[in-house]
Amino acid sequence: MYKIPFLDLPPLRAAAGTVRLPGSKSISNRVLLLAGLSEGTTAVHDLLDSDDTAVMLAALKTLGGQIEAQADGVLNVTGIGGKLGTQAAQLFLGNAGTAMRPLAAALALLTATQGGSFELSGVPRMHERPIGDLVDALRALGCEIACLGNEGYPPLKLTGPSALKLDAPVKVRGDVSSQFLTALLMALPLVATDDVQIEVVGELISKPYIQITLTLLERFGIAVKRDGWERFTIPAGSRYRSPGAVHVEGDASSASYFVGLGAIAAVDQPVRIEGVGSESMQGDVRFVEAAQQMGAEVKSGPNWLEVRRGAWPLKGITLDCNHIPDAAMTLAVMALYADGPTTLTNIASWRVKETDRLSAMATELRKLGATVDEGPDWLRVQPLQDWKPASIHTYDDHRIAMCFSLAAFNGLVTEHPVPVRIEDPACVAKTFPEYFETLFDTVSASVSDIPVITIDGPTASGKGTLADEIAHKLGYAVLDSGALYRAAGLAASRAGIDLDDGKEVAAVARALDLRFAQGRVYLAGEDISDALRLETSGQNASRVAAHPPVRRALNQLQLDFRRAPGLVADGRDMGTDVFPDAGLKVFLTASAATRAERRHKQLIAKGISANIESLRADLEARDARDKNRSASPLHPAQDALMLDNSAQTIEESVELVLDWWARRRPFKVSR
Repeated sequence: MYKIPFLDLPPLRAAAGTVRLPGSKSISNRVLLLAGLSEGTTAVHDLLDSDDTAVMLAALKTLGGQIEAQADGVLNVTGIGGKLGTQAAQLFLGNAGTAMRPLAAALALLTATQGGSFELSGVPRMHERPIGDLVDALRALGCEIACLGNEGYPPLKLTGPSALKLDAPVKVRGDVSSQFLTALLMALPLVATDDVQIEVVGELISKPYIQITLTLLERFGIAVKRDGWERFTIPAGSRYRSPGAVHVEGDASSASYFVGLGAIAAVDQPVRIEGVGSESMQGDVRFVEAAQQMGAEVKSGPNWLEVRRGAWPLKGITLDCNHIPDAAMTLAVMALYADGPTTLTNIASWRVKETDRLSAMATELRKLGATVDEGPDWLRVQPLQDWKPASIHTYDDHRIAMCFSLAAFNGLVTEHPVPVRIEDPACVAKTFPEYFETLFDTVSASVSDIPVITIDGPTASGKGTLADEIAHKLGYAVLDSGALYRAAGLAASRAGIDLDDGKEVAAVARALDLRFAQGRVYLAGEDISDALRLETSGQNASRVAAHPPVRRALNQLQLDFRRAPGLVADGRDMGTDVFPDAGLKVFLTASAATRAERRHKQLIAKGISANIESLRADLEARDARDKNRSASPLHPAQDALMLDNSAQTIEESVELVLDWWARRRPFKVSR
């Protein structure tokens, strides 16, 4: 996901299609650590590529592990075999609890037995996430651990050697975070010369995550004995051995958003989710049961799910969510579409995640207009009818960003649908970097609901640059209509067609396979950006644009670029003819002298000789042709805002247009 300050989601109306999930974060980081501690090389297939796995990989390299990426996407991890490759390091672990907790435990025990000094730190929020129960358990074993900030919280300093005491059971609380128990289960095999017992104090939450840990431990050669969920025994002589290859399942927590999507908006066709299914080891796959209680129709196979709307409105439910703590957040947004209140209980663990999720969810749901009650470990959400446009603060929490995207379907339950703003959408990179792109490939919206900004103006006024910058800032698609005409001229020329033959050029134009990406233009997969910038391409564009059949042929192609979340279209008639209902129309201009000077600098920078007076004369001639042509002559739309950028930098123009746009949106700009 590109780094933008916010992403505005227009009202969405329907969903269908296939989603391939990224790898599970929980499985990915467990597999990486186990492979990194093992003897031998493990080929990791379908690993999640995210912020959390990136910090784990960096830590393993620092500790002596070898990481080799293969061309087919497989990652070969050669472990340290339980032997530290360095005696001192500072490890930055971001906001990845799945890295901080188990690495702290493993390094504490390795440092105690092999010596060394290690510091583990993260982002400010990580330093607010409690780790005291794990630290207490490790100190009781004899590990030397110092909390460098507040006691019981990272950053941590681990030093050694020190004598370990493994003859008595290791006690750890289970009612704050299951990651503390997971950390001990993964670390203690490194020092289990005799049987080592772990005793859980209090009720163990998130048991399915512990089952993931036990399943993966077994794959790496550690058969942990379990007495209920209160006592675990790691057998004497345990030693990590690579299984050779491991395939990472799709992320079941991420599946919840698309299960919810199907339950809300998949009417004619289902949403198919590939990567998890009936044979998944992840507890969050049981989110499907909760969705079914709310009315979703679900089919499943070993590695897939198909979801569509059943009951509508959805059914309000009361559910103990201890077994699906992460995925349960999606239920809180689905509750807005229910026929009665939905109460989620046993979710105290929400308060010690990437943010205090319980408080955050209540706060953001209320912004939408919802009535919400919260307690120490529960949340009750009432259905919503009077929706308000809301700017959702995401707290640098990927799951808040993703689950609130479902609020954009409010048009299915209200006559006055509203857009929803997601602040800091790039936070989804923690587990699902391509989440919003995947969402937009799966949903549809009414054309009139999709916002459009048009930027029209004469040749060389800087329309393309301004449009690219605005689209990038807003996370919208961009349409360079001038490139369409240039591409049509180029394609027709390559085909040997006379550019004065409007009918034949129109036939080529209708078949154009054109795509815009990051300022580049692709024709049938070929990057033609440089070819389109040639002066001959500009001249050809003016010639083909004069033919009404060509304009008609390209009109539908231009209209098809209008898709969620929005579009910035630049050209000479975007606001007058193509998108007359655009939410903001800008007519960008500059004096012919200024435009000639800019074009002259561009050409000279490319090593192309040019005469500034000739360029000016050419631009003035083109302006005259464009203003007087019979088909869509160049002129500002009646409601266009005029922008003369002769004396402005591109940054100043961008800021001005964004301010104009902000005044027309129901949100307060958070730039």
